[in-house]
Amino acid sequence: MQPSELVMNPKQVFLSVLLFGVAGLLLFMYLQVCIEEQHPGRVEKRREQRATSVTREKIQEHITNQNPKSHMLKDPKDKLENLLNSKRPTRVFTETNHSQGEAPALGRKPGSPTIQLIEKQQGTKILFRKFSETNWAVDIRPLNKSLVTDSKWKRIDATQEKRRSFLQEFCKKYGGVSRPQSHVFHMVSRIYVEDKHKILYCEVPKAGCSNWKRILMVLNGLAPSAYNISHDAVHYGKHLKKLDSFDLKGIYSRLNTYTKAVFVRDPMERLVSAFRDKFEHPNSYYHPVFGKAIIKKYRPNACEEALNNGSGVKFKEFIHYLLDSHRPVGMDIHWEKVSKLCYPCLIHYDFVGKFETLEEDANYFLQLIGAPKELKFPNFKDRHSSDKRTNAQVVGQYLKDLTRTERQLIYDFYYLDYLMFNYTTPFL
Repeated sequence: MQPSELVMNPKQVFLSVLLFGVAGLLLFMYLQVCIEEQHPGRVEKRREQRATSVTREKIQEHITNQNPKSHMLKDPKDKLENLLNSKRPTRVFTETNHSQGEAPALGRKPGSPTIQLIEKQQGTKILFRKFSETNWAVDIRPLNKSLVTDSKWKRIDATQEKRRSFLQEFCKKYGGVSRPQSHVFHMVSRIYVEDKHKILYCEVPKAGCSNWKRILMVLNGLAPSAYNISHDAVHYGKHLKKLDSFDLKGIYSRLNTYTKAVFVRDPMERLVSAFRDKFEHPNSYYHPVFGKAIIKKYRPNACEEALNNGSGVKFKEFIHYLLDSHRPVGMDIHWEKVSKLCYPCLIHYDFVGKFETLEEDANYFLQLIGAPKELKFPNFKDRHSSDKRTNAQVVGQYLKDLTRTERQLIYDFYYLDYLMFNYTTPFL
């Protein structure tokens, strides 16, 4: 063979390089898929970081507009020194209306670790990603108050209008431009439907949802009284329809014509309530699934019994799990953020109730939708009735075991929920 025959012509060189390049690209794509399958949490976190749309400038602008005087320092030098010298992110709280669980305004300093943490971890892509469909309900409809004849509801109605307008203004600040790409069926998967009275209720666990489901069953004609329905019938009976069980036309028509309600709770109280319910009592699901994983990762030198049954999780261990970006097990609806359960900046709720005023809010709502006059919202505790209800005093006892930084990080984790529903907290 002559030396000239060993030399490849330019066309052969080009084809060889192209083939090697394609092979390398396919190998890279294969490895990427393998990594995503093995580390879904890490990949999801990176996606959330890329897609996050809440900026510190918009947050500060919203807060300042709510109450400019309470968030302005006298001198830029003071502001800089404040940020440099603070051992933890600075918070500015205004007066709290504890009976309503609300605050007129809540402040944050731009550039603080808190804002950075929000931008990285809150996952606001779920709130503001672009829709593939175009029929989404845009405006909040006025509530039909023609069925409310008693003047005793005026105060509650005024509070309700303030909550609705506050949430609406908040969402205009953050989500007015882009829309989500999340599949619509996922976004409405927590919403229960009652067709007779044309109600959509978004379930927020640990905020009165069990009794609300009882009410929906009575309205549907499935039971004569809310007091005769067991816990298992409420949660495992499959008697109620969810919005994601309908086709797209059925979903959109109900979103645009039914009265949409969500009931929320102070995030810290809701978190402690969930922990007490799921980890301080025997539980055949949460102990083996969550408890075992939490103890294994966050308890040094755990005994064999605890590793085998998952019982006895401590609140501090549970918080370490909650704040860990590489959780050994995923999130659960009982401590998931309301912003990720009910999408309140995309699904424009007509009624915003609060656990802190649950009975009067719920009974006013029943008046609005024309429920039977004898139907009242039940006030009994669904389970563990001998336990004291989770309130501010109980929460304070649990938070004693945490460091100031841990308490701050919990607040940061639920920061969007605090802002959306105008809550503040005395626990930090």
